[in-house]
Parts: sequence; structure tokens; C-alpha cells
Amino acid sequence: QVQLVESGGGLVQAGGSLRLSCAASGRSFTSYNMAWFRQAPGKEREFIGTIEWAGRTTYSDSVKGRFTISRDNARNSVYLQMNSLKPEDTAVYYCAADRFTGWVRTSDRLYDYWGQGTQVTVSS
Repeated sequence: QVQLVESGGGLVQAGGSLRLSCAASGRSFTSYNMAWFRQAPGKEREFIGTIEWAGRTTYSDSVKGRFTISRDNARNSVYLQMNSLKPEDTAVYYCAADRFTGWVRTSDRLYDYWGQGTQVTVSS
């Protein structure tokens, strides 16, 4: 069992930056693939990117080059650095853990554990 808690959301102007954190508690954090998703009002939850247990990252086209995912296994934490933010990045951001590590999975239905989400609002 893994518990995830996101933090770091807030209001930022377009072009600005935010860094989200996801603190994990429980066993075997280092063996999970960790991902970030987001959900804007009236839209489905969207895959942003993932960092595998070994540190390799994958990003969606919508954030590639602007967002960076990292993890600190000693601190049981995952981070999402968001730069050059746009109003369309406004959403609730979630971190998630996947016990399956054979390959990167982008469907939110396949992830095992979720945080409560943190709101990011980008003003124009």
C-alpha cells in the first residue's frame, strides 16, 4: 500500500514556473513507476509523463520541453517542474503509482495508487 500526497500547486501567471511535489509513504516506493496526470474542468484526466523506477522519463507531447519529472528515492518523493506555463495548463494535478514496471503505461485506469490532487491555475 502506498499513500501519495501532492503539494506545490497555486496561481501563476502565464510564462511562469511551478514545482509540484509528491510525497509517498508505504513500502516499495522505489520499485514503482511514478506518473503525473492532470484534469481540467469538463475534460478527462490526461497523462503528462512518467518516471520509471530506474529513472527514465516519458512525456506527453503537450508538455515535452516545458515539464520535467524527477524522483528522489531517498526522500520517497517525485517532482514535477513546470516551466513556461500556459493558461491551458490549468488543471488539478495528480501523482500516481504503478506497480507494473514492464513498460510505461499512460492510461489512468491502470495506475494503482493516487494522490488527492493539487490545483494549478495559470492566468493569462
